[in-house]
Amino acid sequence: MNDYLDLFISYLTVEKGLSSNTRSAYSLDLARYLEHLEKAGRQKPSEVSPADIAVFMGNLQKKNIGPRSRARCLSAIRMFHKFLMIENYADCNPASIIEAPRTLHKLPQFLDCREVDALFASCPGERGEDLRDLAMLELLYATGLRVSELVNLKLREVNLDSGYLMTVGKGNKERLVPIGESARVRVAAYLDTVRQKVDPLRQNPYCFLSRLGGAMSRQAFWNIIKKRAERAAIRKNISPHTLRHSFATHLLENGADLRSVQIMLGHADLASTQIYTHVTRERLKRLHQQIHPRG
Repeated sequence: MNDYLDLFISYLTVEKGLSSNTRSAYSLDLARYLEHLEKAGRQKPSEVSPADIAVFMGNLQKKNIGPRSRARCLSAIRMFHKFLMIENYADCNPASIIEAPRTLHKLPQFLDCREVDALFASCPGERGEDLRDLAMLELLYATGLRVSELVNLKLREVNLDSGYLMTVGKGNKERLVPIGESARVRVAAYLDTVRQKVDPLRQNPYCFLSRLGGAMSRQAFWNIIKKRAERAAIRKNISPHTLRHSFATHLLENGADLRSVQIMLGHADLASTQIYTHVTRERLKRLHQQIHPRG
């Protein structure tokens, strides 16, 4: 069955155009699933039954794996068996009748404007790291990029004169996002000074570089934002995605329409963006309780 997994991952890359992160997650989920099938003595796709999949999903729940992770795993299994049908390796999809775990919509955590200012103030100096980190934080908050989109941003995709950048999101979909004046100034300062010294000939195509001149990794930027949040005395457990949530929440709070926010975030489905309306409603409710005489 592992031979089919290699073919499936290739299919996800070539035919579906899924991101490397999604492919990696699916690969890990399916490796665990195929190990379960091997222990159950299933050697061919035709031997797999809905009961085999139900037992596997039950085992995940017993291991206290959350509903979101289980739902993603089932999605990978469904797509895998669908692929086997398309390629005529199987006659049916035994996962099609398995009900997905119910997931609770957890409201995203975001920073308020005071906390955003404090985060930016944690980069106060003129050192190269301060200028780079501030440029990245400002740009992330100004555009709502995913962290993978930020670290993979290339110089040719940033147009500071027009105030826009082009990014490639999930499903290899391109989108144009406005930068904003404050972020534009910070990014320009970084490019003209720090980056120019690290890579004077611009041989590296990426916008943001490490101290050694290499491309910035997601993990490295994750550590940067954690360090800066600690310096800013922000008690929330924040991540790069927190600034993406803050970007969307603050836009809606200040009157932006949902459709525009959806386009800037790169959400394929408006339902993904609508969760931020719940955030703003909850915040209004808390403000009412705190401020209104009879709240």
